[in-house]
Amino acid sequence: MVKILLPVDGSAASNKAVADFIQIIDWYKEVPEIHLLNVQLSLHGDISMFIDKDTIQQHHHEGGVKKLQQARELLHQAGLTCEEHIIVGDPAETIALFAVEQSFDQIVIGPRGLGAVKSILLESVASKLIKLSSIPVLVLK
Repeated sequence: MVKILLPVDGSAASNKAVADFIQIIDWYKEVPEIHLLNVQLSLHGDISMFIDKDTIQQHHHEGGVKKLQQARELLHQAGLTCEEHIIVGDPAETIALFAVEQSFDQIVIGPRGLGAVKSILLESVASKLIKLSSIPVLVLK
């Protein structure tokens, strides 16, 4: 069975990628094993001096659950099941590493909704992931 990683950040573009993925699910010979991933950004500074580790982990978990909610609902409405993962780190690097560690066959992601000027100045997670990943990346526009 093909194992697919769908990184999501809760944005409209991310949820559109999930909806678009559902539309092309019949491209696969059999329904793939679907995993949703949300990467929470690390808290910066010396926050751990003021807040305990469990509270920080709970913060990341609650944030990740919220970011995964709509994607999960879209998949369930389409009759698809998924596993969910929440990790802390740099989005592109974390997605690429997680995909290798968990032996995914493909990463499916949406492009970031950058305007023409911003896309010149800022590199999207999708474009960074394409450069970093040794696993095929399908960008649904």
